[in-house]
Amino acid sequence: MDKFIVSARKYRPQNFSTVVGQSHITTTLKNAINNNQLAHAFLFCGPRGVGKTTCARILAKTINCENRTPDGEACNTCNSCISFDNGSSMNIHELDAASNNSVDDIRSLVEQVRFAPQAGDYKVYIVDEVHMLSASAFNAFLKTLEEPPPYAIFILATTEKHKILPTILSRCQIFDFKRITINDTVEHLQEICEKEGIEAEKAGLHVIAQKSEGCMRDALSILDKIVSFTSGHLNYANTLEHLNILDEDYYFKLLDCMSNQQLSEALLLFDTINQKGFEGDTLLEGFAEFLRNLLVSKDPRAAVLLEVAEDFKEKYMQVSQQIAAAWIIAALNILNDSNIGYKQARNRRLFVEMTIIKLSYLQQAVELSATGGSVGKKKLTTDVKAVSFRALPILKIKEAPAAKQMPVAPAAASMLIEPDKPVEKKPVAVVHPEPVTLPGGSIGSLQKLRAQLAQKNMAENPPKAINLEELQKAWDAFMIQLTAAKKHSAVTNFKMATLEVKDDDQFQIITQSTIHQKFIEAERSGLIEHMQKHFNNRLLKYQVIIVAQNHEAEPEEKQLNRKQQYQLLAEKYPAIKDLKERLKLELD
Repeated sequence: MDKFIVSARKYRPQNFSTVVGQSHITTTLKNAINNNQLAHAFLFCGPRGVGKTTCARILAKTINCENRTPDGEACNTCNSCISFDNGSSMNIHELDAASNNSVDDIRSLVEQVRFAPQAGDYKVYIVDEVHMLSASAFNAFLKTLEEPPPYAIFILATTEKHKILPTILSRCQIFDFKRITINDTVEHLQEICEKEGIEAEKAGLHVIAQKSEGCMRDALSILDKIVSFTSGHLNYANTLEHLNILDEDYYFKLLDCMSNQQLSEALLLFDTINQKGFEGDTLLEGFAEFLRNLLVSKDPRAAVLLEVAEDFKEKYMQVSQQIAAAWIIAALNILNDSNIGYKQARNRRLFVEMTIIKLSYLQQAVELSATGGSVGKKKLTTDVKAVSFRALPILKIKEAPAAKQMPVAPAAASMLIEPDKPVEKKPVAVVHPEPVTLPGGSIGSLQKLRAQLAQKNMAENPPKAINLEELQKAWDAFMIQLTAAKKHSAVTNFKMATLEVKDDDQFQIITQSTIHQKFIEAERSGLIEHMQKHFNNRLLKYQVIIVAQNHEAEPEEKQLNRKQQYQLLAEKYPAIKDLKERLKLELD
């Protein structure tokens, strides 16, 4: 019984022409080989499973081939190619930097570079996952990487280029590998199925390609699993079952329920999906991608952007014409918010059900207006205007005629008048209520009402006369309150302030800096209430003024040296200078 070899190893490309989805790199390498313009160091970077190590091995095999083809491919028949395929070639050395990332490992590699190849033209060193090397290992590798022997070629492979030192990047030719497209993956899987005699539907292979997300190694691993699961009969249904993926038919049913506002049917469908083991976030993400595909399908020119099986493209195109673009865009906004808030929700099932309810009644919530053939959301009014009020008119009480009968209630007097008898009119006092206006008016403003109230209180309880001595007394009493409240910082700033009486209803607080002002202003409400209560004056107010004190620096006494002392004396007494010159004296 032969040992089973996974497809990722069994069908690993052996030539540049068999590499899938990286034609921009294979063409460049073949041209470099044909023109003898090979660099001494390459850096292959890109996602996992897209062919970086494979291309490195093919390059190492091709440049040592004894009988290369005219288009720059290895012959696979010479001794060098055969030894390379058997894994016995001495011209290729692979190092896994994930497990060999120390300085000693790099030094050992550098020592091997000194020896020339026994057969072939080049020795190729492949360092995989090079970003795992330590900083010291990178530095030990720099000189050799910059100036290697003419027979040595280094190929570095990594999935995280940003972790590599710039000094390493500048010494390499960089090749960026891209993700393999879904169509290329499907075609490659079909070729393998034909070689292996596997019955596979293209729709099922398309699902595998979507699940692999551009990684060919993952696609081949999934293919092996499903082939074992289905005994070589791969179709769309068992692929979905094995990969635990929601069928797109569920999304079409859910969309139909929401379009017809069948909320109960939509909730029952969600319950069915939930019982199959799918979490709410899977439904939200899948439905968002489904609506994106619908929006793309509305324009036939953009249909190439659809990453769905060929069997579903026609259905997408048909359904997309029945759904308004505005509804799809609004639904995508709701789903985007739901995907963000799903992880924070405590009751996640209820959270998903609330999203379904919103989508079911979205047609009523969003009012659309067609203007000029374009459909858009109805613009909401953002300008808010205050309700305008008119001043109440002056009311007058009409004179009520009194009848010469039994006294009745004033309200009924006007109704019990005999028309034949003269009515004797009595003067009635006319009440003229004052007009009432909103705050901000000239007569009934809030400030005037307060002033009237204050004047009334002052008339009943006359205020104390304000003077500096009494003001300081009230100031000290307030500091005692602050001390009791353990506001020691405020007390310190209050002590440094100076008071000044401005008039009978106002005083000033003079501070030295903005910091002092802020501490005093922080106690404004309590201070003004205390002062008004102390002086029994509700109109009392104060003002904080900052007066910076200029401290002129006093000149410091400067000690003079001997030369300076002599110059000072010579200016004052010129005879000293003459004496010095006659005696020919020198200063120390």
